[in-house]
Amino acid sequence: MNKILAQKIGALAEAINKDPNNANVSFAARSYLVDNVLANVSIRKFNFNVDEPKELGGTDIAPNPVELVLAALASCQEIAFSAFAAYLGIELDQVKVHVKGNLDLRGFLAIKDSVSPGFQNIEYETIISSSEPEEKIKNLIEIVEKHCPVLDTLIRPISVTGNVKIKKSVAAAYMKHP
Repeated sequence: MNKILAQKIGALAEAINKDPNNANVSFAARSYLVDNVLANVSIRKFNFNVDEPKELGGTDIAPNPVELVLAALASCQEIAFSAFAAYLGIELDQVKVHVKGNLDLRGFLAIKDSVSPGFQNIEYETIISSSEPEEKIKNLIEIVEKHCPVLDTLIRPISVTGNVKIKKSVAAAYMKHP
């Protein structure tokens, strides 16, 4: 059991209970298109590429955005199991999550408007290895499935807003059009 993790989670919960304003956090990511369908993403101090498989016009040097959604769900589940288990004093030997999502490319490629461009469905399987009593693990599963942020984000309608700014490039300003 990770006692340091349990202490950090406990201290965070205590700080939030003392002042609910401590519960409000924001996360952010920035991305720019490098070439074709290759993007470079920055999150905190981390930089990584996002690409498409060759079949979708990419170079296949990095995962694509929808694969990252699946990875986010898998890793969030694993982290939630670890954090809640530590906080509750439950020993876990191992947690693995396998996630699969199915897309109908007719939506993404604008072939059929009635087909959603996003996942049609997502399935996951979590494998937990522990010597703890089954009842404790079932309680842990219930807590994680109720409180995993990425799972909640995927199953609950949320507000997503944005805007697109059009900026003339310097090169375009000097080009003469016939």
